[in-house]
Amino acid sequence: VQLQASGGGLVQAGGSLRLSCAASGRSFSTYTRGWFRQAPGKEREFVAAINYSGSTRNYADSVKGRFTISRDNAKNTVYLQMNSLEPEDTALYYCAIRMRCSTGVSEDEYDYWGQGTLVTVSS
Repeated sequence: VQLQASGGGLVQAGGSLRLSCAASGRSFSTYTRGWFRQAPGKEREFVAAINYSGSTRNYADSVKGRFTISRDNAKNTVYLQMNSLEPEDTALYYCAIRMRCSTGVSEDEYDYWGQGTLVTVSS
């Protein structure tokens, strides 16, 4: 199983980025996909999660209304659309898979992790 995250980069405050995370090795269409992030000097934190059908989406309070998680099961890929970016969003963003159909917000609820993609927001 491999998770390949992409789409990170340098953007000015107020800008947008779209992260992608493609999974390979097997289909994960029936499992929850999530995004976490780790800012310099801080612990990794939950950002967003989406269940297998997309009917349930959870967001951290800090990104509600600005970020949108979505998925394309045919492509085994999950996305994170990030709008109105703030310097506080600067972090290494990780995608993860939870081998359950229900969503989760804790790191220990996720079974597979990608390598991370760096998002830097300048003020």
